[in-house]
Parts: sequence; C-alpha cells; structure tokens
Amino acid sequence: MQTKMTELLGIEYPIMLAGMAYVAVPKLVAAVSNAGGLGMLNPVIYTPEGAREAIREVRSLTDKPFAVNITLLLPGARENAVVALEEKVPVINYSLGRADWIINAAHEYGGKVLGTIVMQRHARRSELDGADFLIVTGHEAAAHGGDISSLVLLPLARTWVNIPIIAAGGFSDGKGLAAALALGAEGISMGTRFMLSQESPTHDDFKQLCLQAAAEDTIYSDRVDGLPGRFLKTKMAEIMSRQTMVSPIKALSEAREISRMLKVPMWKLFFSGLKTRSVTGLARQAVGTGSLETAVEHGDVARGILPVGQVTGIINELPTCKEVIDLTVAEAEKVLEEMVAKLRS
Repeated sequence: MQTKMTELLGIEYPIMLAGMAYVAVPKLVAAVSNAGGLGMLNPVIYTPEGAREAIREVRSLTDKPFAVNITLLLPGARENAVVALEEKVPVINYSLGRADWIINAAHEYGGKVLGTIVMQRHARRSELDGADFLIVTGHEAAAHGGDISSLVLLPLARTWVNIPIIAAGGFSDGKGLAAALALGAEGISMGTRFMLSQESPTHDDFKQLCLQAAAEDTIYSDRVDGLPGRFLKTKMAEIMSRQTMVSPIKALSEAREISRMLKVPMWKLFFSGLKTRSVTGLARQAVGTGSLETAVEHGDVARGILPVGQVTGIINELPTCKEVIDLTVAEAEKVLEEMVAKLRS
C-alpha cells in the first residue's frame, strides 16, 4: 500500500505509532518500524543523555526509519530536540509549540518533520514554517485531541494546507485506515491500538481494563493534566476531572520527582514552565505525569491515570505490532476493493 506517507517517510505501510509518554519506548518503537510502519519514540521521561541512549537503542533494534516526538510545552523538550537533531533522527514530530528551528535543522541533513495540530492557525503556521506533514488529531484521540471529530477535521484540514496530512484520533483497524484515505489523509497514527499490543510496556492490569472498557468509558477534561485530554475512566481520573484545586503538597511532591528524573533544578523547571502554563496548570501537569507513571509502570488501578482513545471500545485483543499492521493493511485493501466494486455495480 503506497501513499505519499510511505514514499516521503521511507516506510512500507501508511501507519505510525503515536508518541505516547511512558509507552512509546525503544522496544515498541522498533516493533512498529520492523513491521513496516513508523515507530515513534517519546523522550519526555529521559534526560538528554537518556534520550540519546534511547535513540541509539532503537537503532540497535531496527534499521528502518523511526521518529522522535517532541512536545515543546514540556520540560526538557528543547534539549531532547537538540539531541534528536544531533543524532540525525529520520523523522521528528513536534507539538504544542513553534518549531521552525527544528524544521530548518532537520532539513539540513535530509530529515522530515511532522507537526501535530488540532486547529486551523496551527496548521497554517506549521506549513509556513516548512513542515513536511501534519498529524491532524481529532476529538476521539487519547490525550490531547482537539474539539472537532476526525470525520469533520480531516476534510477541513485538507482545505487549510497543501502539505500531506496523517489522521489521528479514532483509528484502530483497516476500516479506519480506508476511511482516513477517503477523507484526504495519506495514512493514520494509532496510539491506543499499539498500546494494547504485546510489545507495549503498559502494565497488564491497565491493558485488561482497556480491553473491558466501552467507547463511553473515557473522560475528556482539562483538569487531569492541565490540558484538554481524554483518559480512561478510572477512579483517579474521575476525581481529578472534578477537582477545582490541586493539592500543593501533591503537586510539589510530583514536581520534585520530575526534577529528579530529568535532572533539572526545581527553580528552572518552574520558571521555564511558567512561560507557557499558569501555576495551576503546572501543578496539574506535575500530578498528571506522576499518575501516568503509576498507571503504565506500576499498574495501580486506584491511583493511576491513562490516556486512552474512544477506540478502546472496539479493541478486544492483544496482538503483536506486526499482526496489528498486517491485519489493518489487509482489511483496508479489502474495504477499498469492495467500495470500488459497489460503485461499479
């Protein structure tokens, strides 16, 4: 299956792994790339030295193209972006910030850059800055999707920009891939589907919760981690989505852990964060990050939170990444062939 996504990114199939914090680690990244898709590393949990080691670990596990996700709003993002550029990562994906400097630097060594957007002004800004692709994220997505559903957002985005787009939010199988192509995308990004795979590091207790969940069993709130986002409906996620204030003691404790993990002084973490977030937003981010680690790494169902898309309601098994991609492509080709046959009959 060839599209502009496969041609420009040098991959076999138009399917990519979403850059999920704590989940998109080297083993999962390499598994997706080896299966013919585009794996994407999220280095948010690493120091710059750790990010470099993770990039090199991916390279030790695959000789296929892969990407690194940079969420510019988060601590350490700029430093990790510099590492990715120094390592000449084939594809860099950025979100929540201006990235003209990343685009220019990546293009110097032949790298490609994907900008994640949810609204018109960000799409146009990314195109003007020179991004090669846009990842267009609909409301159905896990974590930080926008207010518009993919069914409406994708054709809208095609009118906003002339560069190719990748669809994110609501995609987990071949029918979704076929629909995305019909709506003007060149491929899809899948997060929840790959999180619920055998190679995913997500704790099995949360994998089982997701397999049992219905499409309605998610929460969309800006109070969980300080940005509008979608999470699995757990006890902690419900509590956090209702809270008007954040415990300063809890926030300070989690911020200290982030400071230790990233080896960034607390004062620097605080003042760099204030450039883009309010104090309350920083507190929610700190608590949300800690609760995410609790879910993925420790499987604490009572205290953890997990970003999950609405597609969790149609996922009921834990295949390998290769099985996910092979089945998705085969189903998409079958659906497209059947549609052509219907139109000709």
